[in-house]
Amino acid sequence: MFHFLDPLRDVTFFASVLKMFCAVLCGGAIGIERESKRRTAGFRTHILVCLGSAMTTMISHYLFRYLHLDADVTRLGASVVAGIGFIGAGTIIVTKRRQIKGLTTAAGLWTCATIGLAIGSGYYEAAVFSTIIILLAEIFFSRFEYWVLESARNINIYVEYNGNENLDSLIILLKTYRVIILDLEITKSGANSCVIFQLQLPKKLSHDKLMTVVSTAEGIVSVEEL
Repeated sequence: MFHFLDPLRDVTFFASVLKMFCAVLCGGAIGIERESKRRTAGFRTHILVCLGSAMTTMISHYLFRYLHLDADVTRLGASVVAGIGFIGAGTIIVTKRRQIKGLTTAAGLWTCATIGLAIGSGYYEAAVFSTIIILLAEIFFSRFEYWVLESARNINIYVEYNGNENLDSLIILLKTYRVIILDLEITKSGANSCVIFQLQLPKKLSHDKLMTVVSTAEGIVSVEEL
């Protein structure tokens, strides 16, 4: 389909420079979006991952074509796909409030590595289009995801409170609003006690209304939606 790109798929000096430049652009585009949201893996990390993956594929092609080594050219690429999991795992954290953060960044790093492999092999079309799709997913699809979460009937909230009697009062208050308590986990945090509620809301009770009701209850120190 894109036959005009065929000369750029070869292992020449110009093609190699173009592949590395394209890897920097694609990795940097994804990294800027992550950097803008203050994620652990940002602009430079994504560039290095994408560029390193591209270089891996380029080295495989060079060894096979110019050094005539009888080896599997996909072996180095397969190692990248497996090895990038160690970097991705470093971006995933579990907070003290039982929240898991960094999954999107880890998935983005893994995909960024595969984009680099595609660029290194000269598959520019797949690399560019997948970069566009990733940016659409992280920028625009996230808004749709937030809308789905906002309209969902199930919600998890983290509450800090003083005294067990105030927790009993809060549970009674939630029941008066016809909120169903699916689960709760009580922990300790310094002078204040903490509880994580898993709730199911009635249709007429919004998330904002629930947070207002809980935060204004007696003995509540703080409340946060998880």
